[in-house]
Amino acid sequence: MKKVKVELGKKSYHILIGYPLDDIGRILKKYTTGIKALIITNPRIAEYYLETVDRSLRKLGFQVFVAQVPDGEEYKSLDEASKLYARCVEHRLERESIILGLGGGVIGDLAGYVAATFMRGLPIVQVPTTLLAQVDSSVGGKVAVNLPQGKNLVGSFYQPLLVYIDLAVLNTLPAEEMEAGLAEVIKYGIILDKNFFGYLERNIGRIRGLESQVLEGVVSRCCTLKAMVVEKDEREKGLRSILNFGHTLGHALEALSQYKEYKHGQAVAIGMVGATRIAEKMGLLKRGVGERIEHLIGEAGLPRRIEAELSIEGIIQILSLDKKVRAGKVRFVLPERIGRVVVRDDIPEQIVIDVVRGLMT
Repeated sequence: MKKVKVELGKKSYHILIGYPLDDIGRILKKYTTGIKALIITNPRIAEYYLETVDRSLRKLGFQVFVAQVPDGEEYKSLDEASKLYARCVEHRLERESIILGLGGGVIGDLAGYVAATFMRGLPIVQVPTTLLAQVDSSVGGKVAVNLPQGKNLVGSFYQPLLVYIDLAVLNTLPAEEMEAGLAEVIKYGIILDKNFFGYLERNIGRIRGLESQVLEGVVSRCCTLKAMVVEKDEREKGLRSILNFGHTLGHALEALSQYKEYKHGQAVAIGMVGATRIAEKMGLLKRGVGERIEHLIGEAGLPRRIEAELSIEGIIQILSLDKKVRAGKVRFVLPERIGRVVVRDDIPEQIVIDVVRGLMT
């Protein structure tokens, strides 16, 4: 078991890694005086883990309520948030009451958004059940819902009370979901840590094989790296924008395909390939580095091409709606070498078009 602290003054919190779900009630008692807890989850996760978490909380005296949201990115919406507000009112949640997000990135973002906005803020405990959520979306306090026009356009920066990670839940994770999480893992190596990237190259098979000791080290390293960035730039005014590597194009692919063709990690993987090829065309990346990046992405079981039937024109248009646009200019995070990236908004549109076309052939 490992503990990573995100140092944000009064908003500091712990990420607990390798802690069993059946002990969450006892641990949570150390962090709150609240007695009501609303668990937000989906039916698939509930089937595996709801009873364990519910029992653990009740055993320690919590009054537990449950709200289930249908599984899927399309349900990370204002409509579902409104339904959850109604449940909060129904159960008479108070300022000390806890909202607990039990699930992957969709549940974590949605539960976090509801917690951030109901009664101007209730404590949120993130209990991520996918690799992607464990290494990325549950940490850092970015919570949001989607609009039809784009992903995460309505949201807030709202730090959790606690992030509680049980690595054993990955044993029931479908292989496709595990692979999707590896996109974010690989991202950290590319943007911040060349030694970690090399470790991933040597151990990707062991990670995909769910070796517990390797997984603990990988999740811990990713959380530590993200904590370091968030501590320096909580509200994404500068440094934190590097965490969006692969996300500019990735979010466009998700939104344009109505969140049905690609899982988030799959879209990010394609986005990382795209950003790497843009960096090559811009002369930022040494020869051979892009091949290493694309090879590791492939070894992780992730896509490297756009296979959905999308139009180049549609992709370019939706890029302009990305929330990372500044002064009308689309910003891309581009690798300069393994372990270092730069944010650029001066990329000629023709280069973007050529790269997107290349990803489609």
